[in-house]
Amino acid sequence: MPAMYKVRPLHGAGVLAEHLPTCMYPLPNLHRAPGTAAPPQEDADPSLQALESRQEEILKRLYELKSAVDGLSKMIQTPDADFDVTNIIQTDEFSPLTANGADLDLMLGKDYGALKDVVINANPSLPPLSLLVIHSLLCERYKILSAVHTHSSVKSVPENLLKCFGEQTKKQPRHEYQLAFTLIWKDVPKPQMKISIQTMCPIEGEGNIARFLFSLFGQKYNAVTSTLIDSWVDTAIFQLREGSSKERGAVLRSMNAALGKSSWLVGNELTVADVVAWCALQQTGAANTAPANVQKWMKCCENLAPFSSVMKLLK
Repeated sequence: MPAMYKVRPLHGAGVLAEHLPTCMYPLPNLHRAPGTAAPPQEDADPSLQALESRQEEILKRLYELKSAVDGLSKMIQTPDADFDVTNIIQTDEFSPLTANGADLDLMLGKDYGALKDVVINANPSLPPLSLLVIHSLLCERYKILSAVHTHSSVKSVPENLLKCFGEQTKKQPRHEYQLAFTLIWKDVPKPQMKISIQTMCPIEGEGNIARFLFSLFGQKYNAVTSTLIDSWVDTAIFQLREGSSKERGAVLRSMNAALGKSSWLVGNELTVADVVAWCALQQTGAANTAPANVQKWMKCCENLAPFSSVMKLLK
């Protein structure tokens, strides 16, 4: 049977690229010669990349936890791990709060020709009692120009809060004071403080502000004492004042045990932990049901003038 049409053969050395049809899209050659570059690979699936990143993060955290556990195991195996921290606290050199020696220029920075201002915003619905106590303590150390103002965000403030700093009997020129302490009653979720209004970021939270203001007394503590003080401040704020009744009971038992060993929560001198804890007890109304050691400690606090002045605000 004769052929219908003739087709030119495509094999042989005469086949060139320009002779190939262009009507379809090209495909990579799967039978490339050895040594030639591999065809470009497609991008990895984003879900796979996310899974790999998560796995790497988990492995990194596990490694950090393992290192922490190894460090703790070495501490437990050390004979000196069961030391009594009260021995270290007693070796701290405490200076009385009324002693003269702290330098505000050293702690707050020297600012020629300007009075150092402490400006605190606080909500009158939950007055920061600890800050008022520390303000009274600071007045025993420094010459402080005190003022109370009301922000437009607050409709009304009780009369006793407007006079929480009392009356300044001696009016002196501003430059004769060492520190200006201004309290503004404002509708804020938590107390805020600024030292240098133009350059410093605000410090938020009653506990953090109390720590900062108490540091102006210039007292020095070792690492263990500082850690215990910070722990009691956080416990007083987040568990004693803001926690459940179960948490509050656990804190009172811990306080009773600590006060059975020393006159104050940390060591034998008043610290910011005592101020914040006492104020938290007053705000929660748990002072009347506190254990015996706590009751005795509260009376010691109230015998001090700064605490007794705040007691008048609660009536």
